[in-house]
Amino acid sequence: MGYCKFSKFDLLSLIIVFYVAHSENDAQILNDRASLLSFMAGIAYDPGNSLESWNASDIPVCKWSGIVCAMNRNRVVELNLSHKSLHGSISPALFNLSELKVLDLSGNFFQGRIPAELGSLYQLRGLSLSSNLLDGEIPAEVGFLKQLEYLDLGSNKLVGEIPVSLFCNGSASLEYLDLSNNSLSGKIPLKNQCELRNLRYLLLWSNRFVGEVPLALSNCSKLAWLELGSNLLTGELPSKILSKMPYLKILYLSHNLFSSHNGNTDLKPFFASLVNSSNLEEIELAGNYIGGDLPSIIGDLSTLVEINLDTNLIYGSIPPQIANLVNLTLLNLSSNLLNGSIPSELCRMGQLERLYLSNNSLSGHIPSAFGNMPHLGLLDLSRNKLSGTIPDSFANLLQLRRLLLYENQLSGTIHQALISGTIPAEVAGLSSLKLYLNLSSNYLYGPIPLELSKMNMVLAIDLSLNNLSDSLPSQLGSCIALEYLNLSHNVLEGQFPAKIGNLPYLKELDVSFNQLSGEIPQSLQASSTLTLLNFSYNNFYGNITNKGAFSSLTVNSFLGNDGLCGSIKGLKDCRRKRARHFLMAILLSLLITPIFCIVGYPLVLRSKFKRQLPISKGKAIIKDDGEAREEIKYPRISRRQLIEATGGFSSSSLIGSGRFGHVYKGVLRDNTRIAVKVLHSKAAGEFGGALRGNAKY
Repeated sequence: MGYCKFSKFDLLSLIIVFYVAHSENDAQILNDRASLLSFMAGIAYDPGNSLESWNASDIPVCKWSGIVCAMNRNRVVELNLSHKSLHGSISPALFNLSELKVLDLSGNFFQGRIPAELGSLYQLRGLSLSSNLLDGEIPAEVGFLKQLEYLDLGSNKLVGEIPVSLFCNGSASLEYLDLSNNSLSGKIPLKNQCELRNLRYLLLWSNRFVGEVPLALSNCSKLAWLELGSNLLTGELPSKILSKMPYLKILYLSHNLFSSHNGNTDLKPFFASLVNSSNLEEIELAGNYIGGDLPSIIGDLSTLVEINLDTNLIYGSIPPQIANLVNLTLLNLSSNLLNGSIPSELCRMGQLERLYLSNNSLSGHIPSAFGNMPHLGLLDLSRNKLSGTIPDSFANLLQLRRLLLYENQLSGTIHQALISGTIPAEVAGLSSLKLYLNLSSNYLYGPIPLELSKMNMVLAIDLSLNNLSDSLPSQLGSCIALEYLNLSHNVLEGQFPAKIGNLPYLKELDVSFNQLSGEIPQSLQASSTLTLLNFSYNNFYGNITNKGAFSSLTVNSFLGNDGLCGSIKGLKDCRRKRARHFLMAILLSLLITPIFCIVGYPLVLRSKFKRQLPISKGKAIIKDDGEAREEIKYPRISRRQLIEATGGFSSSSLIGSGRFGHVYKGVLRDNTRIAVKVLHSKAAGEFGGALRGNAKY
């Protein structure tokens, strides 16, 4: 049996080796500690006390918050202080953390430049400084980090061009590169000799990059996520590059200056280049003003989940083959030049949740089959040339949140079924939905359906610019979640319901250009949420004060209501109005009194005399007041006939005298008995010297 034999010298040597190694480790961790304390010195504000443990002398470095050390070596390998709301600058002293593999300072408020010294962290594999306030250029030294796999400098204030070293001299193992949401400029410096064959994520959106997409990008065949949107990139859509990316999953090219093939007239090569991308889920190509019609080959991209092509120059009809995209949840073709009718085949897309076809030239009727799309939550068909009625089948869309049909040529009434669904009236089918209902600028008529009030989670209702009539239902006050209500430019009448003013979240109200009347309810003025109101051009009346919700309003909110007065600048003063009415009453009384004395009193006397003189002839009788009379037309009698009938106004014909003259009786040649009033000369002058004659039967 063998055994080991150690001399005293060997044992001493072994102890010395362990001591030296331990001393070296202690020295290295002390060096790391000094670097971290230098970094902490650059922190001006730590609102969450995230670095409190760094100040404790009895806490080892490897137990400080945000610090991870290697298991087998007493060295800092990770510094993660992301989303701590730290303010300050990044200290160059971090370069002494020679074993550091991960540095994550994202989601803070660091300012100043990115230290070039970070390029000395040769072991670094992950660097994230995103979502800070860093400015200046990207240091070229960062491009020499050979082990780097993950680099995120997005959402800062970085300027200048991308260092060539970042693409061509850097790590061949780089998988994730995010420089988005900065102010970087110049061309994308990717050359054919650049080795980025492991790149899977390239995010350069929202910068100021120019030029064409570099052809060398086709070497990145593993690319799954490509975001180049919101730049100034030009040239033809990169169909050749995309055709070599079979793993592509996300493609965002929106808001650039791209064009389609053959002078911006042919989209087929672009969509054909994506057919082999068997994992493709999202395409965004909005806001490029690319032209051409939608090719039928778009229906072969069967894995698509979202496609956004709005704000372009795409023309022609919507190809029915697009219905083959059975996994699609979002289709946005708004703001193009599409025409023709909406293909009913779209209704076969059973997973569709959001459909935007607004601002085109689509015509014809809305397909009733839309009611068979169980997941449809948003439908925007506004600003087209659609006609006919709103399909009753819309009541089946139990997931519908937003319905926009304004600025079309739709007609008919708002069917109750659209609001309540096929469920009985006592249960509103859409009552729990957070719906934005916009049916403005159409030809809808009739009353506002009462069933609308059962949509107690509706957020906004816009029925403006129609021909809706009848009164405004007070039941709308049951839409307790309502924030926006626009009923302007209709022919609504009656009083405004006070219950609507009690809505707890109502912010905007517009009932202008109707025929509403009565006083504006105090409940509106007492609202604590209302900010915008418009009552103009109705028939409202009453006193309006500049208090509560009305304190920020101007006279423009009340124009065209002549009966309104109040303290808002531009309205009539109610006190002056009352004083004017009182003055008018006094003037009228002063005017009426003498007129009554001059005209009314003689008429009273005449009436009294008539009651005292019943005259009859044949079947025609003048009876006492309170009995029925038979109306007879009085003949015209000349002055000569009056003189003859009264014997020249002889005293024997005199039957009464008064302050203003005498009354004579007489008989005409046809035996008609008359009474004649002759005024004194003074009274005759006041009344124009008229002789009054009355013939009675």
